[in-house]
Parts: sequence; structure tokens; C-alpha cells
Amino acid sequence: MKEELTYTEAFGQLQAIVKRMEDADISVDDLADHIKQASKLIKICKDKLTKIEQEVNKNIAELS
Repeated sequence: MKEELTYTEAFGQLQAIVKRMEDADISVDDLADHIKQASKLIKICKDKLTKIEQEVNKNIAELS
């Protein structure tokens, strides 16, 4: 995973992992690694959404 993923990249990778899990395309041996990677991707997405929410709220507050 590269250093700084965009939200779109992280979400896309997360969707790919979920699809592989749904399709039972991940071996039990690799499951833990995929869960770990998914956890990191979720954190990236959550952090980016939180940052955007803060920026939007700041901009809205400045309009008042």
C-alpha cells in the first residue's frame, strides 16, 4: 500500500477485499492479512471523511 492513498483509492481497495471475501476468493491462510489491510483502509477513509467534515463545518461557520 502506497504512503498516501486518496479516499477513492482506499475505498476501491476496500471494496475489492470485501468482494473477494463475499466470493470466498480468499484462503483462510490469507484472511488475517486481508482483515489487517481492510482495517488500515477503513482508518484512512474515516480520517479523510472526518477531515472533510471539519473543513465543511468551518466553511459553513464562516458564512454565518
